Amino acid sequence: MSTGPIWVGRSPRPAPRYPITVFLWPLLAVLAIATVLVWMYRPGSWTAYDPNAKPRPVADRGPLDEDEQKTIELYKNARPSVVHVTRLSVQRDFSTMNLEQIPEGTGSGFIWDDAGHVVTNYHVVRGADACQVALPDDQTPYNASVVGAFPDKDMAVLWIQAPKTKLQPIQIGRSSNLQVGQKAFAIGNPFGLDQSLTTGIVSALDREINAVTGRPIKGVIQTNAAINPGNSGGPLLDSGGLLIGMTTAIVSPSGASAGIGFAIPVDEINRYVPEIIKHGKVTRPGLGVQLATDPKAARQLGAESGDVVRSVVKDGPAAKAGIRTAWRDVDGIHADVIVSLNDEPIQKANDLYSLMEKYHVGDTVKLTVERDGERRDVSVTLGAIDN
Repeated sequence: MSTGPIWVGRSPRPAPRYPITVFLWPLLAVLAIATVLVWMYRPGSWTAYDPNAKPRPVADRGPLDEDEQKTIELYKNARPSVVHVTRLSVQRDFSTMNLEQIPEGTGSGFIWDDAGHVVTNYHVVRGADACQVALPDDQTPYNASVVGAFPDKDMAVLWIQAPKTKLQPIQIGRSSNLQVGQKAFAIGNPFGLDQSLTTGIVSALDREINAVTGRPIKGVIQTNAAINPGNSGGPLLDSGGLLIGMTTAIVSPSGASAGIGFAIPVDEINRYVPEIIKHGKVTRPGLGVQLATDPKAARQLGAESGDVVRSVVKDGPAAKAGIRTAWRDVDGIHADVIVSLNDEPIQKANDLYSLMEKYHVGDTVKLTVERDGERRDVSVTLGAIDN
């Protein structure tokens, strides 16, 4: 009897047989690829090094464009007038107990005259224990003293004792005839990098920014010439290389240039810098009042617009005219609201400061004041306010 396996159903099929070419062609393809790879990567066939490497021929670009040549010449002429300003703080080294001057911040400035006066932004030197000014191509910075400042316009004047031969005053231009679209050039020390030139145009005129004191600076120049931290206090020039403004601020969420920079007009600089040099300060006409900074303050008191008087200087011009410091009683808060100056309406907060700039100490002006819904006119003789 058979003891082999028992198959149920169909008989088992024999294993299939394939022709040898089925395996031959894939094998030949693999060998071909391997041969190519070996040839490509054989020693000395393909390498990053070439012992016969030589410099490539240099193409002659020809002369620079006329516009480029003018920019280069402008930079060469203006560069000697631009300085690097360093704000210093005095700290004690507790290991030696010696006082040391520590750099606290940097900015730019420009030489005003050959007597050693340097103009920069007030915020560049604000709160400094000492300052240093570095001239172009001079390895040794000069100790600088602060002659005076006008914080409301973000201006300051320094003085250095340097040889006249090293002092090249910047050429002064005019800002009253500027036009949107004309070229603008900024020279300064962004991020502490000396003597950087950026170019752009005058993007807009009559902008308004706030000084560090909170007061508005009107008539400001807007430019898209790149301005970064460290450019503050440096010159803004026109295509003739003349000073048209002093770079002072940027609008940027990141703190770096975003194409919106501002400069104080040179007409303002030329007006106030001589006064700072003469007296160490700027004397302006004033009312002897402190105004509320909240732009909604006037409406909260029931006035359509105007500047709210928060406090009044005792025996000052406004106090003598009957204007009061804000007060509170059982009915709430009361304050005087100045709604016009010589019939010029005050449209928004701090407009009064701008209107005052056209008057002088000793002038008598008419103020329209609203108190608890009632208006009256008062005469005020402007007094002197030092900055």
